Amino acid sequence: MKRLRQFTQWMKGHMYLYLIGVVILFSLQYFRTLPPLFIQHIVDYIFGDKPSALPQLIQRLIDGETVAEKLFLVAIFSVAFMMFRVVFIFLHRVVTALFAERVAYGMRNRIYDHLQDLSFTYHSHAETGDLIQRSTTDVDTFRTFIGEQLVEVLRLVFLMSFAIYQMTRMDVTLTLISIAVAPIVFLSAFIYFLFVKKVFKRVEEAEGKMTTTLQESMTGIRVVKAFANERYEIEKFDKTSDLFREESYTLLKLMAIFWSSTDFLIFSQYALTAGFGIYFTVTGVMGPGQYIAFLSYVGLIVWPMRQLGRIIGDFGKTTVALDRIDEIIHQPSEHEQDTKNQPEIKGHIRFNNVSFKFDDDDKNLLKNVSFDVKAGETVAIIGKTGSGKSTLINLMVRLLENQEGAILFDGVDIKDINKRWLRKHVGIILQEPFLYSKSIYDNIGIMKKTASKDTVFNAANVARIHDDILGFEAGYDTLVGERGVTLSGGQKQRVAIARMLLDDKPVLIFDDSLSAVDTETDIQIRRALSSYWKNTTVFIITHRIVTAKEADNIIVLDGGEIVESGTHDQLIDQAGLYAELWEIQTAIQYDAFKRNKGGAR
Repeated sequence: MKRLRQFTQWMKGHMYLYLIGVVILFSLQYFRTLPPLFIQHIVDYIFGDKPSALPQLIQRLIDGETVAEKLFLVAIFSVAFMMFRVVFIFLHRVVTALFAERVAYGMRNRIYDHLQDLSFTYHSHAETGDLIQRSTTDVDTFRTFIGEQLVEVLRLVFLMSFAIYQMTRMDVTLTLISIAVAPIVFLSAFIYFLFVKKVFKRVEEAEGKMTTTLQESMTGIRVVKAFANERYEIEKFDKTSDLFREESYTLLKLMAIFWSSTDFLIFSQYALTAGFGIYFTVTGVMGPGQYIAFLSYVGLIVWPMRQLGRIIGDFGKTTVALDRIDEIIHQPSEHEQDTKNQPEIKGHIRFNNVSFKFDDDDKNLLKNVSFDVKAGETVAIIGKTGSGKSTLINLMVRLLENQEGAILFDGVDIKDINKRWLRKHVGIILQEPFLYSKSIYDNIGIMKKTASKDTVFNAANVARIHDDILGFEAGYDTLVGERGVTLSGGQKQRVAIARMLLDDKPVLIFDDSLSAVDTETDIQIRRALSSYWKNTTVFIITHRIVTAKEADNIIVLDGGEIVESGTHDQLIDQAGLYAELWEIQTAIQYDAFKRNKGGAR
């Protein structure tokens, strides 16, 4: 029942197509058992003295006065009968294909939609290559099974049932002899299923690891080449590919054992039926035409039984694929228990004794963080690597959930604000922004597709990327390549800034998103953005003091705690961590200035 529910949950809304296909299939398999009866009719009835096994209606239609007329009518009726079957086969194929493709289409979309709704934590731990395989290969496995093998099961059941029915009408004893090996074939198929299901699971997992390795290597190809790390990546892929090969080889050995053993059983059944059939024919128990028909019917029984083993093997593979898909579908959506509250957001943000730790850690990453930011203020967050800066931002948009304290937007706890509504009002520009494999214009305009060209150009100008774009041969039509690989780090960051400027948001977060631009460009961008910051609450996460110094308030994090806060001048006077960082960075900049000046001379 579990497997039945697992299968049918994806077929809802399309079962009518499947039922139409079943009705057509039922008719087709009955028609397929009639050709041997035409042979029996010719040999035993027309040329012999035994009764015909054909249905009475067909007998009347092909009955003639002379032998020649009877043979002619049989020939005409046989050709018409085959043409009729061809039309039904075509209809069945169309209906079945339509059913399978519609199910697969809905399945892919549902999986993708659900992946979009899963939490940031889930995606942080999931392997991208494995998720891709589950959304494509595993879905295709299910599509193939319901479009071919599931239909094949019914075809075999109908065909074998009709064949046995026709055989019993001629001779019950030989019928029982002709299906003697059936229980053995069924038992071997069941044992094969128990073994092959486990192997299929290992094959799927091995393929997922191989796909993940390939995806990671191709995504990070620039890093691989920059560090001359090609040999390491090749060896890593060889290792996962070899594991996939070994598991596939184990599967092929199981299949070879099953097919060869069932072939032996089937040919034994043929020999058994042929031997007893000859004896019954010689002794006059049955006619020659019946004997010929019996041999035809044995093929319609034993070969489908052999095919059943393949279906059972594919069923095992499909159940593994469905289990892997269900692991995604059964993951709770981050919006499942979310509130529908959508309060007005103006940009007044307050952290009140906020603490956070990951589920697999026993130490708090943030500890009792408290600060208050008025709407329209600019706040810079400074800290060493690992001090909790990005975690703090992730908490603000509920990518992570704080365990203690409260984060308030305009007096409302963010846990009482709908996540989509919250994120719609908070813009984040990341240090490593994601760009689509489209033109620069499309990447900027994707934030607001109704924006005019002048609006896009103005946003690019504010982000100080407009002149760079005009310098490209194709201008705004320049394709940035996958993940923006054709642009420099600074250019990607400025495209991302321009993109965010198209949508007016009350809260804007720069997550170290000016780190790849030079200091002069950094200053130009921040000055140009000043007109956008009048009514916008801005958070700037940065390692660069010069970027933070003009903020209304500077928060210094260390070890997940706020150790200092205030304006640039106030923090310099405190002679704490901020002053230390300022002294180090200004000293580095001064040394670099002297070297450049000396080089110029």
